[in-house]
Amino acid sequence: MGNLQKGDKKLLNAWAFYDWANSVYTLTIASAVFPIFYEALFADKSHYIDVFGMHLKNSALISFITALAFLVVAFISPLLSGIADYVGNKKSFMKFFCYLGALSCMGLYWFDLDSIYSGLLFYFLGLLGYWGSLVFYNSYLPDIAFTEQQDAISAKGYSLGYIGSVVLLIINLAMIMKPKWFGITGTEGVAAMKAMRYSFVMVGVWWILFSQYTYYFLPKGNKKTGESINKDIIFNGFKELKKVWFILSENLSLKRYLYGFFVSSMAVQTVMLVATYFGAQEIEWKTKEDSTTGLIICILLIQLVAVLGAYLTSKASEKFGNIKTLIVINTIWILLCVGAFIITLPTQFYVMAAFVGLVMGGIQALSRSTYSKFLPETTDTASFFSFYDVAEKVGIVIGMCVYGIIDQVTGSPRFAIVFLALFFFIAVLLLKRVPSKKAS
Repeated sequence: MGNLQKGDKKLLNAWAFYDWANSVYTLTIASAVFPIFYEALFADKSHYIDVFGMHLKNSALISFITALAFLVVAFISPLLSGIADYVGNKKSFMKFFCYLGALSCMGLYWFDLDSIYSGLLFYFLGLLGYWGSLVFYNSYLPDIAFTEQQDAISAKGYSLGYIGSVVLLIINLAMIMKPKWFGITGTEGVAAMKAMRYSFVMVGVWWILFSQYTYYFLPKGNKKTGESINKDIIFNGFKELKKVWFILSENLSLKRYLYGFFVSSMAVQTVMLVATYFGAQEIEWKTKEDSTTGLIICILLIQLVAVLGAYLTSKASEKFGNIKTLIVINTIWILLCVGAFIITLPTQFYVMAAFVGLVMGGIQALSRSTYSKFLPETTDTASFFSFYDVAEKVGIVIGMCVYGIIDQVTGSPRFAIVFLALFFFIAVLLLKRVPSKKAS
């Protein structure tokens, strides 16, 4: 359709519904089912595998692949955003990355240690597809919504994404726990693994199917210039980042805050990406089935508690100010990382997951809103948030590499997790140096 007027309610709802379609990737693939499945492949073997001419620990390997994917995303995001500003049919770009990610999720059905290279490629492309589609998805917001509508419709998208991802994860959990109910045959362990493979296919189907509603109503794209795409346009995103970098040198508050955010985000995103692998390896579950069920329940617990955490963080920032609240949250993260070094029992892991949800739910939203408060008076907010997103992704690359290297050298993710406490400590020191009057 794609001919609705800017601000039209039907158009806004269709845009927000893409969160319902794609958020199943972050929960099922990035956080819950795939990490459990990946760890289970090594259940009858050591945690090491010979790959790329090296003898790597499985969790270190997936950390390095994740870091590589985010490095590529960090590089191509400015390229894509530069094109998105000028191209007349950015919906086609969005579809390409959406289908690349969704089909790659389906490809994980065949993930096996005997075909490790193709499996890792599907994992890599799935991550690339998800983040690539978001570049164009986010760029639509100012095109389809007026300024006064953008906060509300963006929040609605996040809410739809949360609900949709939890709905599918609950279905997947039922399949894994009770495979016979869904006609999945085999011994208990074999049937559970089959159910996990089916869940990867379901993510891909869900993502493609529900995104069609979004594509039906979204316009092709608002071409902002009559120029054809050339080298200058392609590299425009990098020019914008360079411009922001020079502005930062003149804005002490924003520069100091970004340093603190970069280090904090580096640790937060790493913990979120490796939490399930840590739980699978280091917690003393009674049986393999208890491990699978317990880890997925922990992910659901984190998701639910995160809602409360976001609310409490919002109230705390209103009373005490953004910077002071962020300092307290980062301090709690330090304690959680140190605590992770000593926990061994499922009950302890559940308690840890609840606290992680509390601080995870607020730190991301508060970090972004604090950044927006420090921005100078400008109409070019897209460039500043592009810089923010690239900084976040580069932080993930560094965090995942540090985690992977320590895990590989020591053979234990405990040492890697507790090392992340150092990042949070540094973030606290950096945030203490930020003048808080503008973000209070």
